[in-house]
Amino acid sequence: MLQYTLNPYACQSGFSLINYYTMAVVIAIANQKGGVGKTTTAVNIAASMAAAGKYVLLIDLDSQANATSGLGIDHKTLETSIYDALLGRSTMRSVIQPTNYTGLKIAPAHSALAGAQVELVEIDRREHRLTDALLEVRNDYDVILLDCPPSLGLITVNAFTAADAVLIPVQAEYYALEGLGQLLETVALVKENLNPKLEIMGAVITMFDGRVRLSQSVLEELYKYFPNKIFRSVIPRTVRLAEAPSFGQAIISYDPGSKASSAYERLSRELIEAIEDRLKLEL
Repeated sequence: MLQYTLNPYACQSGFSLINYYTMAVVIAIANQKGGVGKTTTAVNIAASMAAAGKYVLLIDLDSQANATSGLGIDHKTLETSIYDALLGRSTMRSVIQPTNYTGLKIAPAHSALAGAQVELVEIDRREHRLTDALLEVRNDYDVILLDCPPSLGLITVNAFTAADAVLIPVQAEYYALEGLGQLLETVALVKENLNPKLEIMGAVITMFDGRVRLSQSVLEELYKYFPNKIFRSVIPRTVRLAEAPSFGQAIISYDPGSKASSAYERLSRELIEAIEDRLKLEL
């Protein structure tokens, strides 16, 4: 069960339940299979939640830095990044940067993050480096989203150790189911040994092409992995959604009237409702 600290001074009329709590809800967005729309989902959920009035921090944990560039930041010119925070060379607050979206900030990634997998091995509390770094800023946000790399290495283990829940984007095709068992096994191991509060928040179907019928067998397999945990909002495959990152924008500003923008807005509302349903259990 998710644990938070109640802030009685925030309990004013008009505040959502999320705002009652001083510690942010941390959600790891993960799938070790590449090309499933993981970073696209992270960027667009972050922007949509911020548009809904939440204070959001997006942490780019992928050395490809796609979430960073997708929000208009040139990772090649960064003086500090999440890499420095993980290795204790900079504070988390010092690496965070504003974005063009009110309420949304990002801890950007740099290509140097690729070496962190090796450098962290010899460091004390290597699985808890992100958890420790987040202590400085968890009271500053409503939601912290972790865009995990497409692997189940030490960076992803750090994300799972720091997170309250895991959201898993799954491409709408049969082969996308490959590796889900290994992913869920890793989550279970982290929950058992490092982070007992970790939960599977659910799966979201991405890159859905309405012209291609999603077979019943794929849906049945998904429900085996995620009983009662598949989000209703389905993210379509669209050219505009693929174009948006090259302009450093989320879809809500690049093409606000599009089906993809509406889908991510609906998904963000679902996520906020899911978070608040969990928080109600704590009252």
